[in-house]
Amino acid sequence: MIQSVKELIVVLAIAMAIFRFAKPIALRFSAESDFLRRRNVWFALTIIAFLSPNFWLFALVAAPLYTWAGRKDTNPVALYLLVLHVVPPIAIPIPVPGINELFDLSNYRLLSFCVLIPAAWRLRRSKDVQRIPRLQAMDYLLLAYGCVQMIIFVPPDLPGHLLIHDSPTNVLRRGVLFFVDTYFLYFVVSRQCSNRHAIVEAQAALCISCAVMAAVAVFENTRNWLVYVDMVIRWTHDPKQGFYLFRGSWLRAEASAGPPLVLAYLLAIGFGFWLNLKSQVESKRTRIGVLILLSLGLLAAYSRGPWFGTLVIYLIFLAIGPRAFSRMAKAAALAAILIGVISVLPVGERIISVLPFAGGYVDNANITYRHHLAQRSWELIKEHPFFGDQMAYFKMEDLRQGMGIIDFVNTYAEVTLFYGLVGLSLFAGFIFTGLSKAYRSAKQMATSDPDFAQLGFSLVACIVGTLLMLVSASLIDGYQVISYVLMGLAAAYANLSRTPRPRTPVPHSAAMLRKAL
Repeated sequence: MIQSVKELIVVLAIAMAIFRFAKPIALRFSAESDFLRRRNVWFALTIIAFLSPNFWLFALVAAPLYTWAGRKDTNPVALYLLVLHVVPPIAIPIPVPGINELFDLSNYRLLSFCVLIPAAWRLRRSKDVQRIPRLQAMDYLLLAYGCVQMIIFVPPDLPGHLLIHDSPTNVLRRGVLFFVDTYFLYFVVSRQCSNRHAIVEAQAALCISCAVMAAVAVFENTRNWLVYVDMVIRWTHDPKQGFYLFRGSWLRAEASAGPPLVLAYLLAIGFGFWLNLKSQVESKRTRIGVLILLSLGLLAAYSRGPWFGTLVIYLIFLAIGPRAFSRMAKAAALAAILIGVISVLPVGERIISVLPFAGGYVDNANITYRHHLAQRSWELIKEHPFFGDQMAYFKMEDLRQGMGIIDFVNTYAEVTLFYGLVGLSLFAGFIFTGLSKAYRSAKQMATSDPDFAQLGFSLVACIVGTLLMLVSASLIDGYQVISYVLMGLAAAYANLSRTPRPRTPVPHSAAMLRKAL
């Protein structure tokens, strides 16, 4: 308990500083009452989490608090994104007498049950004509992908090659969890963000959450101390969950995001969102300071894929926006200066050592593993191209790692391997439909409303960056949640660009004069 109190003090000190710094910025995008409520919920749940002996005590407090805050909040999506990683994504099985377990419960699912599903119910009863009125192409593609996942059973990779057979109960469970984890998230984000302010407010909420995690990550990396690990071990009763992951001699920070790869992805998306938000912040020092904080957090996570993803997000944002040539030229000059400065600093060697194309040597075995994974996956995909091979786990024993798992670090290979080209087509079709809609809408608004177009460009850049990062990551934890949040925001943005703006009513006297003329 003493260790938990120490960790709590560290997290609270860091978070207080970040929230105090972020408050004047957040109030540009949120009502003060909403911001204060979200912040207070974050602090209350953080204190409860560090002091709770188990997950269930945390859930007992979090569930009513989430329900109350979600009902009060004018934008439940912003609340959802701010508290999404108030604790790590720890999944605890729900025990039920007579069966092994009902399903796993985590903070993600608590938020779905207490914030998203009630919000979806309110949206269905809403008369707001600005919201997407009915199912659209993206809805149908996502629902079809969910049906494929529900119908096709992939036995989990369990120790000892234990094979679990499918059953009607399993089918029902998969269907329910698809709606809880995926569809309600996309539905609420795409419908709740029915105006420009709501989308920008959601971006700001994620940026605040990322700023807190980035600051915690820098602390973890410099102090060689993962401050959330004790909580994870205490809640799971699994000492293996307290594993410190190093790359070379450097600790990879995790904060409350879970794996370092997930933390880095979240910070990459926060970086992309801030590219849009910073134009509405007057202080140049603040704009640069947030970018530096997110960049330091990315460095602390020490994940190569999100580093490249962040670079792609930045370049895409510049390339598709106004004055692309001049902005790219300035970015290239700045990059050259930064590379020169970094190369003479100790941190430069740390970065170069993990970049294979620059002669890096640290953790090159991971790249070799990804290469073998791609080869073996392609061999099995060719044998079962349309609906995949659900027994692929049992045919890939040569890829089992020292941790005892077959680590699918490529989302596209994983989807195609288990659900075939049919599943991949639905999954990719859903993403590219949202991407193309957002891009076309932003381009249409580029001349008439540059600020609104810039919002769209930031979403497009983040989606393209996500597509790249999914090549070297599985669709789990924050990757899964934020990917569907992005698609929901893209759908909402495209719908906004098609919604005709209300015409200013003509005063009665002016109407009479016009009629007389």
